[in-house]
Amino acid sequence: MRQKIRKTILIISFLLFPVTIWYFSPYLIIRAASEHIMNGSFIVFVLMLVLSMFFGRAWCGYLCPAGGLQECLAMCNDNPVKGGRRNRIKYVIWVIWIIAVIVTFILGKGKVTVNPFYMTDRGISVSQIYDYVIYYGVVLILVLPALIHGKRATCHYICWMAPFMVIGSSLGRVLHLPQLHIEAEKTDCVSCGRCSKVCPMGLDVKQMVAEEKNQSCTECIQCGACVDACPKKVLKYKIVWKTNSRS
Repeated sequence: MRQKIRKTILIISFLLFPVTIWYFSPYLIIRAASEHIMNGSFIVFVLMLVLSMFFGRAWCGYLCPAGGLQECLAMCNDNPVKGGRRNRIKYVIWVIWIIAVIVTFILGKGKVTVNPFYMTDRGISVSQIYDYVIYYGVVLILVLPALIHGKRATCHYICWMAPFMVIGSSLGRVLHLPQLHIEAEKTDCVSCGRCSKVCPMGLDVKQMVAEEKNQSCTECIQCGACVDACPKKVLKYKIVWKTNSRS
C-alpha cells in the first residue's frame, strides 16, 4: 500500500510539473540573482538542503516531479544504471552552476528582495504557449538518460537538485541530528535479492546490507521499496541520531 501511495503522489507531482517547473529552475535562480532577487527556486533549494539534514533524499522518493517521470520510464528500461564515476557528473554540473549563481549575484544590481513568484503568472510556471517549448525541452533532457541507461539515470547522473540533499544529509550526520534511515538486521538476511530488484534507483541493496552501507548510501532516496519487498522484514525505517561515516 505504501508504494502505491508513493507512486501516486509522484505521478500527481509530475502532472503538476507545468505549474511548478520554474520553482526547480537552475536558470531562473541565476536570472533572479542578477537582480538580487531570492526567487522560488532559491527558496525550494534551501528547503531541500535543510530538510535533507533530517530526511535524506526522501524528496526524491516521494515528491519530485522528475522522479515521477523517471519511475514511469522504468517500464521502458528497468536495467540498473552503472554508477561509479558517472554519479559524479551531477556534482560537476552543480559546482559550475553554484559558482555561476554566486558570481551573478556579486555582479548584480539592486536591493536584495524576496519574490517566490518571480517570472511566473500568478504562481503558475507554464502559462504561455511558447513556455511549452522550454517545458518539453526540459522533459526531453529528463527522459533521455533513463531511456538509454536505465532506472532513474537522470537522478544518478545529471540531477542538479540531488547534491543539495547529499550535502544536507552529510551535514546532518556530522551534526548528529536525528535522521531518517533504512536500517537492516544483517544476520536475518537470506540474500533473496528482492530488495535489489525493486529498488527504483537500481542499487544493489543486498550487497549494501551485507557491507552495512545502506545507512550512508548517498544514492538512496528513502522510498522504502526495499522495506516493503523484504519477506523477512530485515529492512525497516528508523530515526537514527548518529550513523557511521562510511559511504
